Amino acid sequence: MSNVRRVYVEKKPAFAGAARELRHEIRSYLGIKSLTGVRELIRYDVENISDEVFERACRTVFSEPPVDVLYKEAFDMAEGSRVFSVEYLPGQFDQRADSAVQCVKFLKEDEEPIIRSATTYVIEGEITDEEFAAIKAHCINPVDSRETGAVKPETLVTEFEEPADVMIFEGFTDMPEIQLKELYDSLNLAMTFKDFLHIQNYFREDEKRDPSMTEIRVLDTYWSDHCRHTTFSTELKHVTFGEGYYREPIQGTYEKYLADRKEIFGDRKDKFVCLMDLALMAMRKLKKEGKLEDQEESDEINACSIVVPVEIDGETEEWLINFKNETHNHPTEIEPFGGAATCLGGAIRDPLSGRTYVYQAMRVTGAADPTASMKETLKGKLPQKKLVREAAHGYSSYGNQIGLATGLVKEIYHPNYVAKRMEIGAVMGAAPRKAVIRETSDPGDIIILLGGRTGRDGIGGATGSSKVHTEASIEVCGAEVQKGNAPTERKIQRMFRRPEVSRLIKKCNDFGAGGVSVAIGELAAGLHVYLDKVPKKYAGLDGTEIAISESQERMAVVVDPKDVEEFLKYANEENLEAVEVAVVTEEPRLVLIWRDKEIVNISRAFLDTNGAHQETDVFVDIPSDKDKFFVREEVGDVHDKWMSTLKDLNVCSQKGLVEMFDGSIGAGSVFMPHGGKYQLTETQAMVAKLPVLKGKTDTVTMMSYGFDPYLSSWSPYHGAVYAVVESVAKIVANGGDYSKIRFTFQEYFRRMTEDPKRWSQPFAALLGAYAAQLGFGLPSIGGKDSMSGSFNEIDVPPTLVSFAVDVASDQTIITPELKKAGSKLVLLQIKKDAYDLPDYGQIMEQYGKFFEDVKAGRIISAYAVDGKGVAAAVSKMAFGNHMGVRIEHYVDERDLFTAGFGNIVAEVPDGKVGELAITYTVIGEVTERAALEYRDVCITMEDAVQAWTSTLENVFKTVSGAEPQEEKETGLYRTDSIYVCKHKVAKPRVFIPVFPGTNCEYDSTKAFERAGAEVDVKVFKNLTAEDIRDSVEIFSKAIDQAQIIMFPGGFSAGDEPDGSAKFFATAFQNAKMKEAVMKLLNERDGLALGICNGFQALIKLGLVPYGEIVGQTEDSPTLTFNTIGRHISKMVYTKVVTNKSPWLQKAALGGTYCNPASHGEGRFVANKEWIDKLFAGGQVATQYVDADGNLKVNDEEWNINGSYCAIEGITSPDGRVLGKMAHSERRGDSVAINIYGEQDMKIFESGVEYFS
Repeated sequence: MSNVRRVYVEKKPAFAGAARELRHEIRSYLGIKSLTGVRELIRYDVENISDEVFERACRTVFSEPPVDVLYKEAFDMAEGSRVFSVEYLPGQFDQRADSAVQCVKFLKEDEEPIIRSATTYVIEGEITDEEFAAIKAHCINPVDSRETGAVKPETLVTEFEEPADVMIFEGFTDMPEIQLKELYDSLNLAMTFKDFLHIQNYFREDEKRDPSMTEIRVLDTYWSDHCRHTTFSTELKHVTFGEGYYREPIQGTYEKYLADRKEIFGDRKDKFVCLMDLALMAMRKLKKEGKLEDQEESDEINACSIVVPVEIDGETEEWLINFKNETHNHPTEIEPFGGAATCLGGAIRDPLSGRTYVYQAMRVTGAADPTASMKETLKGKLPQKKLVREAAHGYSSYGNQIGLATGLVKEIYHPNYVAKRMEIGAVMGAAPRKAVIRETSDPGDIIILLGGRTGRDGIGGATGSSKVHTEASIEVCGAEVQKGNAPTERKIQRMFRRPEVSRLIKKCNDFGAGGVSVAIGELAAGLHVYLDKVPKKYAGLDGTEIAISESQERMAVVVDPKDVEEFLKYANEENLEAVEVAVVTEEPRLVLIWRDKEIVNISRAFLDTNGAHQETDVFVDIPSDKDKFFVREEVGDVHDKWMSTLKDLNVCSQKGLVEMFDGSIGAGSVFMPHGGKYQLTETQAMVAKLPVLKGKTDTVTMMSYGFDPYLSSWSPYHGAVYAVVESVAKIVANGGDYSKIRFTFQEYFRRMTEDPKRWSQPFAALLGAYAAQLGFGLPSIGGKDSMSGSFNEIDVPPTLVSFAVDVASDQTIITPELKKAGSKLVLLQIKKDAYDLPDYGQIMEQYGKFFEDVKAGRIISAYAVDGKGVAAAVSKMAFGNHMGVRIEHYVDERDLFTAGFGNIVAEVPDGKVGELAITYTVIGEVTERAALEYRDVCITMEDAVQAWTSTLENVFKTVSGAEPQEEKETGLYRTDSIYVCKHKVAKPRVFIPVFPGTNCEYDSTKAFERAGAEVDVKVFKNLTAEDIRDSVEIFSKAIDQAQIIMFPGGFSAGDEPDGSAKFFATAFQNAKMKEAVMKLLNERDGLALGICNGFQALIKLGLVPYGEIVGQTEDSPTLTFNTIGRHISKMVYTKVVTNKSPWLQKAALGGTYCNPASHGEGRFVANKEWIDKLFAGGQVATQYVDADGNLKVNDEEWNINGSYCAIEGITSPDGRVLGKMAHSERRGDSVAINIYGEQDMKIFESGVEYFS
């Protein structure tokens, strides 16, 4: 008899969006028209749970009565249906099951439930075996999932075998070369055989013993290209240049580099020519010339770091600004969700390990055509459509959960990215300099492992990323990819943001590539690491696995022995596991100890050789002057060319992609990714206010990118030059000062071999970047190389992406959407020489003058031209406010569609053109008529936008196609009887609870403090039963002392198990906390507010609409998945339709307000009786409307989630509890300046004033 209970949970037909979407995919994308229906059920297997807790969990954890149907043990299905279930592979992180366990523990903290989740698919219709196999292949990615049987297991308890001792390679040091080569081949290593011989020699001559398996694996990881940039460090012995017209400038740059390195290094013998040296030399040269005064000098290399003076409330203090780019091409290619999620996670943890708070991210990706038919998918590859969507889902899910604003998202399309996807995350971090200490690791110092636990996930990630890939290799590298645990990452961010914590950290390293061996191994020359102390997700891991597992969300922290206790106390406060795992030693050796035996004992000197010295020659291909990139092509029909340009994959709208990423959290995003009244002008840079916790500052950071794969494919040298130029132009076009820019580069190239011609692309590209850095006098102070962009015979396009970072004042920032009819459009053009290379002197002079024109108000919007020309640029400027553009008749039609990297289109107010400092050409004017006009061509705004938005609509939807709902006029509710507070206080106290997944507590705190309240923020701890009991006591007391409880936004434990805020709501069902909340409301006239995830918690508790904690019934109103079936982040317009609530007293009844929304489950649903009752009682607080305040129930552009009657917020019967989806707390000076409308509803001020 099995002790396992099984439940299936299925969405009711009206809410079964995922099943409908899968049905559509199978019928249209797979072409299986005989399919009639799809059902999708979540299966939970549960053990170690009492009857009472199980029954409660069925109603509150596993299902939501208003939207779900729950079946115990089995469910009925139509005759002839086919069924299969899918589960994660062992070792993969299952956020759904993990969150379910945490929720169930809230119900009874001393139970230790085991839960497994799976997804069950029911396929209806006359389906052949072949078609059924195709459907399974579409639903199962074998890299992270597998099909699982229908038979219920006897038990969920896993019996892990006791791992064997680590093996020693007996006879290794004396092995003849042939036998050694056989061993090398059998181990599937990333290192070369030359490295393997190097190891044999070391153990024979120095250690005089045979190595362990762990030592070989650790060395393979340590020396992998991913960790130690071995390709970039290969000595380039002889460089030969091919023949051709463009040889002179390319060879000239090489000779300049050689002369500069001679000047820097003199006759040093330890320095040799390599890609790494070339990548760093411009920075060294400019530093010597005194052009890098702001760089932070430190032994720690966590991220690029500059020191910036910042004025906060009139006082100047020094801040560290960090920036970093990270790439996860290999993992994302084989498991898009996890690969992309951990790409962002890895990027974040670099500045975070440097103790800066990461506040903004950019995502730049490369893919082949995602609109292509599935039949074009290469054998051994995922379809591009599935790849781009899953990767976007993974990256956005991770960033959205940890509360990181993604300021810019761009996918670049080129057919050769089919070889391997490009996935880049670039992030900005900042902290007061005084909060960060940089010290050495001294003997006796303790190393603490903080954060997540270790599993098999991620073992081999670094080496996997460094291998060449074929169809066969993709089958066996599943364990190399992991999902990422965003709530844990958020906890680390919170902890490191506390200055009292960061001042204890002498040094820190994040767990990325290489796991314990590298993360801890790099912190000091001599170390004893005790692997048995490393927290594990499950038993059965051997010493090698613990040593190299790359499980994410972990930090290795060096702390003075006297500070260990204090550090562990802070970790406990933030609900984080922290364990002492290593000690710094005098002797410079890396020693790993497992089961009281040394399984690694290697000298630091040998580790630091980075393997055998590798050498190669380079033959530089010279670009052809026959098929030049920079040509003015003849244009036949301008109308057709304009429309086809707008539909071009690299021009068209990516709004459906961009909206998946939260762009507003942190209340510091100066730009939303799309601006204008209609939110259709895409921005070219991300701009954010510095994340100061207290006070005001006008300091902002800017980041842009530059790169064109088609230009780079013609000439990697020119591609890199113009990547740099384009990244600078975008900063300038948004109001930045080019002279303060710092760069970081992302290099991504085909795999190198011993063929000198294979080395041509990265060498030429780095020469181009070198020329551009010296040309501008601006250095790249960081970068990341990925040198494995090959699949069989296909190579990725030569890729060098330039990221430009600037620090500016919000007073000079301009936005790209056209502002005013009558303005003139002018074009700033850069000069190019005979070799199609920029005249840097002229560019710098013009960009400097452009900045002066911006500051003087002579330029009010601008757009940097890219490889697609002026027509695309002016169209995008026009879309946001539906302004018209008339291009002057004398503009040559060829110039509308010719690449113009470095050129900038600017909008100049009428009458100001003559005052411009820049050299310009007037190319057109802004008109009232919503059309794009040139000579006899006139394209209506509607046609242009339709063309621009159509290309990727089937890949990244913006319209769901949901059934329209009945429209009804609802009017305004006005009353004189508003609840009056009888328990007045001078300064009300607000309690804000923080649960795993909460991410809006900082913004909410700031909003209440600005309104005059005192705020008390507490973290709920749930690592142990004792923690839960302790937190319940602390929370109950905090609520007893408060007048207001605010449920903040976030993703309650990742909004799992399948449904928002279950974690939050389950916690507040606790008898003690429930009683404290009801006393606050009923005995002290208190208020409650919930925004986004907080609103979801309120509605699931019953606080809205009932006004008390009663839970939900089948008929209760609720919030469920957006009709479009994905996360939506954009600004929404909402109208205040009641004055009954104390929260809305300072808002105008009937007034329209504009706030950011960012949610996946914000759709308000209720039956007709409830909706009528809510309107009749004045409980509907706010409704989604268009920018002019009109109700548009069936237009998803405005009613973004398909809410019934466009309801955005509701209240309790007396109005004292308010729940709403849009983030009223995310506002501030210079926030979302490219959006039009009043952002301040004064909710927080109204709530505070209620008590006075």
